[in-house]
Amino acid sequence: MKISLTQVWRSLQVARRAPLAGLVVALAMSSGAPAVLADSSGEQLAAYYDRHMAIIGGTAYGWIGRERAVPMISDAVQVGVGKDAYYALRKDGSLLTWSASSANASVLMRDVVSFAAGQSGWLAINRSRSLWQGSGREPPRKIAERALAAAVGDGTDYLITPGGDLHVRGLGSRGQYGDGRTTAGNDFVKTAAHVLAVRAHTGHALYLASDGQVFGTGGNINGPLSKHGLGDKAVTWGSIFSGARGVATGASHSLAIREDGSLWAWGSGFAIEPKKIADNIVTVAAGAGSTIALSADGKLWAWDGGRGPRQINLDR
Repeated sequence: MKISLTQVWRSLQVARRAPLAGLVVALAMSSGAPAVLADSSGEQLAAYYDRHMAIIGGTAYGWIGRERAVPMISDAVQVGVGKDAYYALRKDGSLLTWSASSANASVLMRDVVSFAAGQSGWLAINRSRSLWQGSGREPPRKIAERALAAAVGDGTDYLITPGGDLHVRGLGSRGQYGDGRTTAGNDFVKTAAHVLAVRAHTGHALYLASDGQVFGTGGNINGPLSKHGLGDKAVTWGSIFSGARGVATGASHSLAIREDGSLWAWGSGFAIEPKKIADNIVTVAAGAGSTIALSADGKLWAWDGGRGPRQINLDR
């Protein structure tokens, strides 16, 4: 069962009056499963440049470009990808990574409930809700005591507190903070409130607000922020879309899923204004020019540079 926008926000409100352990329980109760939040619009898909992953029937599949999707890891509850690596979170809380063959997978961290990955490394949230950062296979280090979700933005890190506040640190030359600054910082600073989810890619970011509004900031040469700062960059958060329950962003385009399951896209390969491209979509992820989406009937679809959709076949 999917976690609805309303259910998550109610859990956030409960968290303001209860211990962190209560938040984990509240999310688990509302979804019927562990509280797993992902860096695409859901835990089942991941994309970064030409590398992709999908969870089908508990098995994590991976592929590059238009290659056939091959099974890699079993008992997976979340997947992620970086420029040169695959990641998977298993039911037992172990976060794994590998480059070519999953037979050589190594454990990065245990007791994990969710994670995010990108070119600059990975972020993981453990069961005590603390946030940890790692790069490659180096031991992780704790960087925040309380986090509900996080995103890796190629040198800019994002975290959402249990109260729904969005904090940002790292590079800022493209306006990645969303508060007007364009300089780098080592410490997390609050730049938005009432945030349910945040997604980041190459120099830009989106967040999903509690009322279904989608906001964006950062580089916008090719339109991943729609008209907001189009042609260069936006240095403050600006409204892009409404009525969303999930968002994802790639290198130069972005996507949103509405409550009715319709999938909308904008940016490179699509129109600058959000355009509906599919219906009955459960979750979506975006790479360099690619888009992958899982439909309600369990089928996996892809758009290549805006062309599609085509069904992705799994090597079972």
